[in-house]
Amino acid sequence: MLWFAPVLREWIFAVLPESKFAMQLRTTDIKQLQKEARRLEKRAAALRKKHEALTPRAPYLIVNTSDNRIQVMKGNELLHEGMCSTGSYVLLKAADERQWIFHTPRGMFRIRGKSEYPVWKKPDWAFIEEGLPVPPPNARERFEYGVLGEYALELGDGYLIHGTLYKRMLGMPVTHGCVRLGDEDLRIVYKNLQFGSKVFIY
Repeated sequence: MLWFAPVLREWIFAVLPESKFAMQLRTTDIKQLQKEARRLEKRAAALRKKHEALTPRAPYLIVNTSDNRIQVMKGNELLHEGMCSTGSYVLLKAADERQWIFHTPRGMFRIRGKSEYPVWKKPDWAFIEEGLPVPPPNARERFEYGVLGEYALELGDGYLIHGTLYKRMLGMPVTHGCVRLGDEDLRIVYKNLQFGSKVFIY
């Protein structure tokens, strides 16, 4: 674009000879523009280098809660893309004034654990949501088998990446905060992510 600058200046001087903009352009030094361009190029190169340094080299997962999509990445390479379901943002209130907002937390997380054929230990809100009395912490009715799919990956604070029985709901924000995946997507995520792998949720 620098080659066009002299022509642009002449046109502005002819049309707006007394304008403030024309006066500024008249004093503009092309060498200064070139110097600024080189400075910006160096800055961009430094930012690219910083971005590359921050990008994990091992496989990692990106969860887009707005579009309910996931991407399995390795560096800048896309390994797999699929649908998911994330938090519904529904507010649940209990009679004892406890309340829960079912959202999927944003940020950078690490895989804290992996399990096959996980068993769901139902928290208090699961019973309150169904209008049932809350049982003791280790009561038999708290444990449900087969509802989390074939695999589960732990993110901490009770949040999981797991399968679902409700595959028709994938792509919609309907969960209690966990990230639900379809069977094949879950297998790929489970295979590629190891203990300590990064998960970026936004």
